[in-house]
Amino acid sequence: MRFIVRLAINMLTFLLLSMIFPSGFRVDSWGAALLAAFVLSILNAIIKPILTILTLPLTILTFGFFAIVVNAMLLEVTADLVGGFEFSSFGWAMIIALIVSIINTFLTKDLHVQVERH
Repeated sequence: MRFIVRLAINMLTFLLLSMIFPSGFRVDSWGAALLAAFVLSILNAIIKPILTILTLPLTILTFGFFAIVVNAMLLEVTADLVGGFEFSSFGWAMIIALIVSIINTFLTKDLHVQVERH
């Protein structure tokens, strides 16, 4: 259930951010947003742990900020794999990665609290 809720949150976040930042981030349809959310979830499960370990020294030296670069890289890979989902530059991927991370932090924190109550 949490996986489906997280997919929906990411899909809606992608759609909303593409409307707010149309010159830097484009999502053509809700289907592209859903597919991007799904692909990103798979990449986060498989590739992100490896990248996190490999970049740990840089992440420590930058007080955790390099994690945003890792997230942006995964978003760029997602954009390469999903049609109708793209960034105008890596800088925009970093901005979107930061915003998506913040949104997920707040919304999934509430999700974990609600799941624990039941």
